Order: sequence, then structure tokens, then C-alpha cells
Amino acid sequence: MNLAQRTRVLAEAWWAKHHVHLAAEPAGERSGVVGPLASERSPLNLVAVGDSMVAGCGVDDQKDGLIPDIARGIAGALGRQVQWRTYGKLGATMRRVRYRLLPEVDDSPDLLIVCAGSNDIMAQRSVEEWKADLAAVLDEALPLTDNIVVFSSGQLYNSPSLGSALRQFLEGRIDAQTKASRQICEERGVFFLDMTHENVRADTDEFYASDHFHPGAFGYRYMADRTVELLDDYLKRFR
Repeated sequence: MNLAQRTRVLAEAWWAKHHVHLAAEPAGERSGVVGPLASERSPLNLVAVGDSMVAGCGVDDQKDGLIPDIARGIAGALGRQVQWRTYGKLGATMRRVRYRLLPEVDDSPDLLIVCAGSNDIMAQRSVEEWKADLAAVLDEALPLTDNIVVFSSGQLYNSPSLGSALRQFLEGRIDAQTKASRQICEERGVFFLDMTHENVRADTDEFYASDHFHPGAFGYRYMADRTVELLDDYLKRFR
């Protein structure tokens, strides 16, 4: 990156910091049960820890967030109730997941979703720092459950609230983070879901909430549907 490019990236980052007003964490319960009313099997226990997407930022109520949408999709795929619960925080990095959010999980989930990364990118944490934090989270989560799904960072490079130079810069950093995440997950036998490079309609206006940064109800629903499709083989273990 030459000096002119770097100057433009820094200018766009400064503008975003002072002018992009992020959607707050929505009201509503952060747990629930979805799926068939009558079932002989106990509900699948789904827990998610992570950043604003786990916290549902971008919608008006928690029930319309990403994790409840995923829970409904899994319930439909399995024909089984899913009991979901979230521990999410706007602005959470993977380090916060490790020290603040994961310790709140006081049981053994059937399935644990770990979803963070975008804030580490925005905070300019190095790939080595990211690898250390993700590895620590997984090493502390594996005693809780054998079934962990790690989501990649969101598609910041498509956000209409950010300038083009900054988006291009972030895309390169996200690619590096995604590669590192895949390696860490493979070493531990953890399922890695690369949503960074999936077509989830993040390049369309309808994907976004009013802050033009987080997904809105349509975006979360579309992401959830695609997630369940990508997890089809993985979910067979719960049938």
C-alpha cells in the first residue's frame, strides 16, 4: 500500500468511527425454544457466543436475530425442538469471548456456535493475536462439547457505510484472518464455516439494517438459511 492509499484508508476509517452510528442490542429474551410442539426427543441445546451478530444488532427484537433464525432452520431440518441461548455483545472481540462470554456458559451444549472476528479486524489486531485468542477459546470450549461451529468474520468489505478504499483494505485483512481460522479449526477438529466468501446477499441494500452496517431481519434470515444448508451433513449427527 502506497502513501496515498494509506492516507485514504485512514481518512475513511476516521470518518466511519465518527459518523457510523451502530444499531444497539435489541430488546427481547436471549433464549427460547423453537420447533415441533410434540416430540419424543429432548430439545437440542444450542448455545452461541460472540459479537453483535450473536447479540442480534440490526433488528428490533432478539427473536428476529441470526441465532433464533438458525435454531428455527435446524429444528426444521431435524424435525426436533431446538432450545437456543445467546451470549453476545456489541463490539466483542475474540478475546472478550474468551474472558467474558464463554465463561457464562455453565452447561454442556449439544452445539456451540462461536461467532466473532469483525471487531478484531476493525481494532487492527494482528493475525498472530487472532490465532492465539481463537485457539484459546476453542481449547476452553472443547471440554464443554464436541460439537463446535466457528463462523468467519462478517463481510465488512461489502458494508455500504464504509468507504471503498477502507473496504478493500478490510477485505485483505479478513482473507488473512479466515485462512488462520481455518487452520486453527482444522488442528482441533472443529467445523469452520466460511461465511466471508458465501453469497449471502451482503452486496444488496435489503441485506442491511438502518445503520447500513449490521444485517437486518432479511439479512439474518438469509444468512441463517444458508448456514443450515452448509451444515446439512454436519447436522446428521443430531438426527
